[in-house]
Amino acid sequence: MDLPQNRLKQWFRNPPQRRPLGSWLMAASPVTAEAMGFAGFDFLVLDMEHVPVDVPQAAALMRAIAGTPAETMVRLPWNDPITVKRVMDAGATTLMFPYIQNAQEARAAVASTRYPGRGTRGVAAMHRASRYGTVDDYLNRADDEIAVVLQIETPEALERLPEIAAVEGVDALFLGPGDLSAAMGHKGAIGHADVQTALREGVARAGREGMPCGIVGATPELVKGYIDAGFAFVAIASDLALMMGAARNALAEIGAGHEGKSGTGR
Repeated sequence: MDLPQNRLKQWFRNPPQRRPLGSWLMAASPVTAEAMGFAGFDFLVLDMEHVPVDVPQAAALMRAIAGTPAETMVRLPWNDPITVKRVMDAGATTLMFPYIQNAQEARAAVASTRYPGRGTRGVAAMHRASRYGTVDDYLNRADDEIAVVLQIETPEALERLPEIAAVEGVDALFLGPGDLSAAMGHKGAIGHADVQTALREGVARAGREGMPCGIVGATPELVKGYIDAGFAFVAIASDLALMMGAARNALAEIGAGHEGKSGTGR
């Protein structure tokens, strides 16, 4: 069996004319993940940092998305080689590492995704990533289809962006507006002018380094603005946020009229 190609890695290397659009998976539900995969998103971020998802659950979510047109990006809980090894053996090929602060941490992240000779990933022959041993010469070819995305989430990391981007094996960066706004003293105020300026300076700096850069926005208006600012791939909200937004909008549209007539209706 041939090694499946990583379309996200291809997009990072050769950006398509239309920006890839994604969303976050916060519900930890294979049903929701599969539905989102059929909704039309190019990629879905399986969040293990802020969602109580363990490795077996992550594998179930990846299986659900695999049957849809969407690609999977797994955001790890931390820059931890043990977790990286287990998630990769479970089938993850595009990994997002949170809170990368410098080139040393970036090199450690990349190394944890590569087999000995290029990194420190532990070797096993039988797992979902190798299609249970059926992928031809998996151990010598796996590295070629692994994509590493590093999150830049503080002003200090933004200052070190060029050195982080220069680390061999980094495929893309991802600016984290939530943590960045908090680190700048504006918790919960992503729309603050200083935060938005920092985000635009960050994507411009990434562009000068020739590094594709992604971001997430809560609304279509924010996402359109990020695309105009030069972000190479953008996620909009999450499964739960989209669901809650639709639910609250429906209730607001019905308004006070939902009380209807008094009585049981019989």
